Amino acid sequence: MTKVWYRLTAIVLATGALSAHGIAAEVNVYTTREPGLFAPLAADFTARTGIKVNTVFVKDGLAERVAAEGAGSPADLLMTVDIGNLVELVDKGVTRPVTSPALAAAVPAHLRAADGAWYALSLRARLVWADKSLGLTSVSYDDLADPKWKGKVCIRSGQHPYNVALVAAMIAHVGEAKTEEWLTGLKANLAKKPGGGDRDVARDILGGLCQIGVGNSYYVGLMRSGKGGAEQKTWGEEVAVVLPTFTGGGTHVNASGAALAKHAPNAAEAEKLLEYLLSPEGQKIYAEQNFEYPVRADAAVDPIIAALGKLTPDTLPLAEIAKHRKAASLLVDKVGFDR
Repeated sequence: MTKVWYRLTAIVLATGALSAHGIAAEVNVYTTREPGLFAPLAADFTARTGIKVNTVFVKDGLAERVAAEGAGSPADLLMTVDIGNLVELVDKGVTRPVTSPALAAAVPAHLRAADGAWYALSLRARLVWADKSLGLTSVSYDDLADPKWKGKVCIRSGQHPYNVALVAAMIAHVGEAKTEEWLTGLKANLAKKPGGGDRDVARDILGGLCQIGVGNSYYVGLMRSGKGGAEQKTWGEEVAVVLPTFTGGGTHVNASGAALAKHAPNAAEAEKLLEYLLSPEGQKIYAEQNFEYPVRADAAVDPIIAALGKLTPDTLPLAEIAKHRKAASLLVDKVGFDR
């Protein structure tokens, strides 16, 4: 049985418990996002609409929890990260589609479910970090398997959702056979056994353990802003960051997103919150709080992230990438990537 750990069941803006029946002008959100990110969004939404936001922060097992609560669940809006988790909500049968002209206008088609079952809210790009002395200014994901990098690449576990999604996207682009060749080549280039986090990659490049590595864009913002402390600020500032692309495609992005709960007692308010999160005001807070790329093309990117260069996201539908996640995970094991 899946172990579910509810890190915090905190009502951020309410004084009472969640109601299974709902109360006018309130909305109940279950989210895996950090309180530091979501609290400002909830506060601004309430200030603009008068709708109270009750928030349950869940670290793991979001889909299982809502499924277990069944028709009596008070959940209205479900928010999580990674396309795999968004699709899991749908597969568990705990969502219902929602569509509106505002949502369709805000989110490009490749970043939402075709039937409105989920919507991307923000994007994280999978980037290459490099030793500045290399003078690396451009690179493709294919290049990571080039023998010239033998013994020089650092990356976290191949089974981490960030990398599973990257491998799944590669499968979607070139097929399983060529992806296996690429993954085998990448493994041969590793400087050490995959592990740790993305920020450890920057640390290891600075320490001379490797020359290039793979990390998510928002970590660059978290490091360079100093939010992670002085040491991480140095890591972030002393590595070069390059936006790689697929051959014939753009830069791989994954998403945070949201879905309307199947039994939402406050569905109308949840739809308003979803539209707010995708409004220019909501997208601005996303960019400022967590250095994520906005989904809206007309929303501003945080200056630290904008300085990395213009992002050209891969337009491969996230739903298509999600279809290849299982194959990607199996391929990671097949080539012994983490061994």
